[in-house]
Amino acid sequence: MQNDIVAALKALQQGKVILYPTDTVWGLGCDATNYDAIERIFEIKKRPESKSMLVLVSNFVMLQQYVKSVPFKAVELMDEATYPLTVIYPEAKNLAPNLIASDGSIGIRIPNDEFCKTLISEFGKPIVSTSANISGHKPGAFFSEIEDEIKSQTDYIVNYRRDDNHKSDPSSIVKVNYDGSITKIR
Repeated sequence: MQNDIVAALKALQQGKVILYPTDTVWGLGCDATNYDAIERIFEIKKRPESKSMLVLVSNFVMLQQYVKSVPFKAVELMDEATYPLTVIYPEAKNLAPNLIASDGSIGIRIPNDEFCKTLISEFGKPIVSTSANISGHKPGAFFSEIEDEIKSQTDYIVNYRRDDNHKSDPSSIVKVNYDGSITKIR
């Protein structure tokens, strides 16, 4: 795992796109503050820029650096969650503008995965996490199901967990507003 952390870290620092396992499904990722790297993911996925992507942070302290304020209700939901949970926060900051939704919001998850947490912590910045598939196509449940077109366009593919046959689902997604209201997205 450590060799993959070092290689993926180098790729992220160079503004490259990685294909990596998360606590949910395999994802395409890059530096969430790098406009050009994010553009490249939109191109690889053939995804319209109007469809925002989420980011992963290593912990609550890092989360606070990328949103104006964390609603108390979001903290409650994260504390109670027994499954991967992505929260959409009202006002993103310090991220590449092409990553932030048109209403100023951003979806962020703190993964419960050793590889992801270590990589993000050592990188020191959030990493984009979007399913490794062409937009509109079904995401692969396992590494072996990821389309070759996706694999061929990434700069670094993590070796760790390629043979893992544990099926994971995408995270639940909720939007939390400052007034405590919640909208379930997925």
